[in-house]
Amino acid sequence: MTTIKIGVIGCGAIARRRHLPEYAQLPNVDIVAVADVFAGRAEEMAAQYGAKAYTDYRELLRHEELDAVSVCTPNALHAPITISALEAGKHALCEKPIAVSEAEARAMIAASERNGKLLMIGHNQRLMLPHQKAKQLLASGELGRVLTFRTSFGHGGPESWSIEGAGGWFFKKELAFIGAMGDLGVHKADLMRYLLGEEIIEVGAFVGTLHKPNTDVDDNAVCIVKTESGIIGTLAASWTYKAKEDNSTVFYCEHGILRLIEDSTYNVIVEKNNGEKVLHQIGKVATNEKQTESGIVREFAGHITANTKPAISGEEGMKSLKIILAALESAETGRMVRIPL
Repeated sequence: MTTIKIGVIGCGAIARRRHLPEYAQLPNVDIVAVADVFAGRAEEMAAQYGAKAYTDYRELLRHEELDAVSVCTPNALHAPITISALEAGKHALCEKPIAVSEAEARAMIAASERNGKLLMIGHNQRLMLPHQKAKQLLASGELGRVLTFRTSFGHGGPESWSIEGAGGWFFKKELAFIGAMGDLGVHKADLMRYLLGEEIIEVGAFVGTLHKPNTDVDDNAVCIVKTESGIIGTLAASWTYKAKEDNSTVFYCEHGILRLIEDSTYNVIVEKNNGEKVLHQIGKVATNEKQTESGIVREFAGHITANTKPAISGEEGMKSLKIILAALESAETGRMVRIPL
């Protein structure tokens, strides 16, 4: 089996808790280099994983013969760094959201195509086992057509997750671009597209800062969305669910209800109109406090080995980005925003 030589750009929380340990678990992957603008962070991770440390990602790309990189930087840096990596002949796994504008996302996709290198986006919600089971159940037709849904993703905020704490990049618009809606809402926007198998075409939203001090990004967003077939749903993202993280989704269908990650024991529950109830205990769900393997790194490495285009491609990342951009526009204008297919 050919060894994949990996570099990780950005040594913050997502790299430390997901990318680096998950690459280290794979027998055919060698973590060769890491980069971070803070030398101490890069050196710490380099020592832990037997890699070379850089403070400039351009030097990493110039001097290391890598097969691929993970881009684990603040959102505003996703596009320039990912494009540089693709132009340097490296496959790229970029954290979500793909970019801060549709134009940036399109430039990333073009760089991938131009250089014949894979581009994958870190929408790991698709790979969670309860969501995989939900995809099967919805596709089977046993619950009939989905009529409405509600989905939410919220926790107490990134200050407990980020190694920078409350003063970190998550709270600075020039680096983050968007707050809870981009951090958590884009996950659920992507998940709904995936589970329903169709696009969201209209968005109305309230997006604002309700509680977090000293920040110019949103800490809460509540959206109503409509899909191309007419399904209506609500999507909430929050950094103020302090008592308990919520990563739940409920589909209200013709023949029953499908509940995901509402119950701590049975994370997939089917309640049929005839009174039948089926409980499924499927895998563990990652939270900020308790990490499990996301699957995104393993899948990326598999696509490199097989030379196949990722299902969670740059195009998919851009479609999900369009939903959060529409939510921002709706909040700013006070009007529903249509997303052209």
